[in-house]
Amino acid sequence: MATTTTTAALPASAGGDAAFPCSIALRVPLPSARLASTALRALEVDPELSPLVRRQLSVEAAAPAAAAADADADADAALKVLHVDYQATTNRMLRVAVNSFLDSLKLVLEVMEQLDVDVLAEQHQRQLRQGPPT
Repeated sequence: MATTTTTAALPASAGGDAAFPCSIALRVPLPSARLASTALRALEVDPELSPLVRRQLSVEAAAPAAAAADADADADAALKVLHVDYQATTNRMLRVAVNSFLDSLKLVLEVMEQLDVDVLAEQHQRQLRQGPPT
């Protein structure tokens, strides 16, 4: 249903916080702005338990090429990429936090798939009509 794009750890000298030198950026494209917003609201209610980890969630526009490919998209439908940015004091803390988040994200996506069949089925049919990516 969704793919995840990741950007690996950035050193503190690349503009990060020296106290939180380990970071990762996740980008999760979703079929609609409504689903992206729903995922955001479902995931942001659980705060990070460790003071050694920071997380920022947001929903932002899809890449211009992806937005242009979706001919029937309206203005706010372009806001359909869940952005998740993590910072941590150590790689281990980052790994533990991201693993936990991905488990939560998986659950949210599975619930959406089960309860919002019409939106995901429509997206699947559109992908089948377009054929495999080249």
